[in-house]
Amino acid sequence: MEDTVGAFVPGTRVELAGAAVGPLTELDFAVKDLFDVAGATTGYGNPDWARTHAPAAATAPIIMSLLQAGASLRGKTKTVELAYGLTGENVWYGTPINPVAPDRFPGGSSCGSAAAVAAGLVDFALGTDTGGSVRIPASYCGIFGIRPSWGAVNLTAACPLGPSFDTAGWFASRASVLRRVGDVLLPPGGEGALGPLVKVQEAWVNAVPHTATALVGAIAKIERVLGPCLSIHLAPEGLTQLFENFRAAQAEEAWATLGSWVEAIRPTFGPGVGERFAAAKATDPAVAAEARAFRGLFRQRVQALLAGGAVLVYPTSPVPAPRLDVGAETQQAVRERTMGVTAIAGLAGLCEVSLPAARVDGAPVGLSLAAAPGRDRALLAVAERVAAELRLQV
Repeated sequence: MEDTVGAFVPGTRVELAGAAVGPLTELDFAVKDLFDVAGATTGYGNPDWARTHAPAAATAPIIMSLLQAGASLRGKTKTVELAYGLTGENVWYGTPINPVAPDRFPGGSSCGSAAAVAAGLVDFALGTDTGGSVRIPASYCGIFGIRPSWGAVNLTAACPLGPSFDTAGWFASRASVLRRVGDVLLPPGGEGALGPLVKVQEAWVNAVPHTATALVGAIAKIERVLGPCLSIHLAPEGLTQLFENFRAAQAEEAWATLGSWVEAIRPTFGPGVGERFAAAKATDPAVAAEARAFRGLFRQRVQALLAGGAVLVYPTSPVPAPRLDVGAETQQAVRERTMGVTAIAGLAGLCEVSLPAARVDGAPVGLSLAAAPGRDRALLAVAERVAAELRLQV
């Protein structure tokens, strides 16, 4: 298999054959290079990390589950350094090409996995999502992606960033494959009817006009599956407040998790990553405590709303993928605007699926459906039905 988009980690490809019989036997997959595979060094997107870590002693349980289900591993994919970024850029190993918009970033720290799926190199790919790193590359690359409910999928033998936010998600080019992978990885339960559909006004206002216009037409088709759409103000304090609280809480965890290694090794980082760790180190404990308190209140608010089966709908990202030549200031502005929306599921622990619902200026934009924690299987079933209504790949 030729890596036409630079999705895979350079060097010898890590490959493992799946079981001869299983529910995923005809499928190939790739895995983000922060999951361990026995005998291989997990690089976590940074040469200094690879240099200071020994080869893994065991393979991550999530990979073993897929292999036992019959899927075959075709390699490890590139990630943003220590998963701390949203564009998909990696100066050490090369930024993967966005297969459907080559002049734009692939998005997210799970950039290589998204690119591999969008280019048709594999049927599905594993990533992780802390602040949007499955949902955003799914939107940017025009594929399906799921951030499961927090804690729903095993993250043993995966490099952490913000443990109380980290989730193991996956990409697929077909909605049915997204669901079938969920059948293997998700815990039992969580099926059943969902509805009504609830439009989150703040997220639609946050999207640039072209994005909102391109996606709003899908609502009528989704109503055929979930019934008439309601509209609410979910975050009257504003999405900027969601972003600021998410950033503070995540930064405190990122430094607690990785700060000792950063201090001991003094690694060389690419643009933006070192600055984010410096900001994480400098996070005021009082501000982080306020962010944790806000998170608890917001989670209660959102989970109470969704307890009966309601499904939120909003643009996955307010804009298409930024072009490769945009400056750091524009990248940061997009990051903040985007993470105000991704923080909804991040703060509340929701499951969220991004569907490749439209295009703006020739580039994909995703539409998200989000449900209460534990309703992952039901949400994947709904996403498959919605994909059929939208005439996407099922």
